[in-house]
Amino acid sequence: MDNNLTKQEQDVENSLETLTVQEEKLDDAIAKEEQEIVDTASFIINKNSVSQSATAKKRRSIATFNQHVGMQNSHIQPTDEIFNSNDPRIKEDIIAIIMQYLQDEGYHASQSVLYDETNVKWKEREERTLEVKRLKKAILDGDWQEVEKLCTKPLVKNHRSFLYSIYKQQYLEYLERREIQKAFTFLNKRLKPLEHFQTKPNEFKDMCYLLTAKSIHEAPSFKQWEGIMASREGLVDQLQSMLEFETADRTGNRHIPPDRLLGLLRQAVAYQIEFSRYHPKIAPTVNSLLDDYTSFVIPNAVGATLTGHHGNVKCVEFIGEEGKKIVSGSSDNTLRIWDTESAKCLDVLEGHRSRIWDLTTTHAGDFVASASGDSTVKIWNLKSQQKASCATTLNGHAGDVYSVRYHPNESHLVTGGYDKTVRLFDVNTGTIIKTFPGHQLAVTKTIFNPLGNLVISGSKDNTIKFWDIVSGLCIRTISSHLGEVTSVEMNSSGTLLLSSSKDNSNRLWDVRMVRPIRKLKGHQNTSKNFVRANFADNNLIVGGSEDGIVYIWDQDTGEVLQKLRDHSGVVYDAAWNAKQGMLASCSDDQTVKVWWYDEAVSITVES
Repeated sequence: MDNNLTKQEQDVENSLETLTVQEEKLDDAIAKEEQEIVDTASFIINKNSVSQSATAKKRRSIATFNQHVGMQNSHIQPTDEIFNSNDPRIKEDIIAIIMQYLQDEGYHASQSVLYDETNVKWKEREERTLEVKRLKKAILDGDWQEVEKLCTKPLVKNHRSFLYSIYKQQYLEYLERREIQKAFTFLNKRLKPLEHFQTKPNEFKDMCYLLTAKSIHEAPSFKQWEGIMASREGLVDQLQSMLEFETADRTGNRHIPPDRLLGLLRQAVAYQIEFSRYHPKIAPTVNSLLDDYTSFVIPNAVGATLTGHHGNVKCVEFIGEEGKKIVSGSSDNTLRIWDTESAKCLDVLEGHRSRIWDLTTTHAGDFVASASGDSTVKIWNLKSQQKASCATTLNGHAGDVYSVRYHPNESHLVTGGYDKTVRLFDVNTGTIIKTFPGHQLAVTKTIFNPLGNLVISGSKDNTIKFWDIVSGLCIRTISSHLGEVTSVEMNSSGTLLLSSSKDNSNRLWDVRMVRPIRKLKGHQNTSKNFVRANFADNNLIVGGSEDGIVYIWDQDTGEVLQKLRDHSGVVYDAAWNAKQGMLASCSDDQTVKVWWYDEAVSITVES
């Protein structure tokens, strides 16, 4: 029998040596990984220091009330890792905060309705509480099969540190009963993968040592071991502490700081201001929570010139609402994707057989649609981090397609072209849903109103038409322009329409009254070019001109606020992105220019 025991002890010692070797390898790997993290952090810090130093010279701001703060901070992104809205605890916090706000504002009836609707969640929490009671009883009874079953439920499954404590208790009980072989197997199978959850620095090593010790008290980490029952009670206390919020929530004792919702909103607004491209010298007043904070910017200087196209650049757009990238379309039959910050060309999209007349992007920036002189519209998938690809080609027009625009819900596209028609396409199937005939000459621009129930089109026949998207009928026609209409745009509220025409004018229209309210002059638009204009921010209008200047008008007065001179050819279009605080323009000189504010440059209008 002594020989058998000696052999068993020798096996344990051999296994212990194997575990020790594995631990040393693991420690070396962890040390190496930690050093790599330190090196990477140092590199990032040094890189950021250089980047901030370089960009500090480019002082961008709004008029004289903002200061340039360099590139937009993109280090902290609102990801699920930071804030997981599906976390049950977070959801309950949100409900509690809303209830507090309703109570503070006197909306007691709404508060009662919300409580009734969320009672289902309270019942689910009660069910979890029952599971806690079962788990406590199983631990105290030493019913480890029941404990194992309950540990597979979400209640404990994600609390891996507590799983480690449960397995440690089982392991120590095996040792207490001198079931060495079971203890050794359990140590390898259950405890080893969770070793990094040990509560004391050498606890796992001490557990390995206990395989050859005569008493649990011999290991330094377990000198205070009080026996199986006392240890089980301690484990139950640990469970109680871990799940303390269950009881606290149920009795309504959770503390919510006063005005918690308003406090969080103030923090969010302050964050948006702090991490915007321009810092206000005077604290701004935020009057709406429906949109992120953006500075009022009047660009006055070239920030970057994007070169690479081999033909004139007809159209330019910021990709998505974030605008971190720019897409341009050219007479060289290609689209180019540019990085807003670095001004580098990220991708060249080839596939069209003729010039690109117009572009449109989805809100998220996942897709870009291009209208071309080859009679097609192509939809490009930009989701890949590497090369963009053509997802769909839409056919149906006879001749050049001059315009393309996504529907607000992004399931449809509207197009217009040389064949005098307006067409509505289903993006998913690539089929034509509806054709709107009625213009006498080529359709130069097509858009949707913000609600998506109307299509507005401008044409070379000097008219602007409003179409009902369901019936396909023309419900309104504007015939006041003396020249061909080259573009139409609508503001975000759908109350104002902006049109450009070859009579040297851009006009603002009251959509409800169908009457012109302002005429914007100063630029040149009389030749065969498609010179277009767009809304910028809530107060400005930007547009191109045949004299090579980008014009910025005041929306309320119609006055020219700024003339941006740097192009050497016709400026066809200009696009604004509020989140980037930047303006992009495209020209016959084969370039795209990005404009921002420079404190060293005057904002005065040159004659």
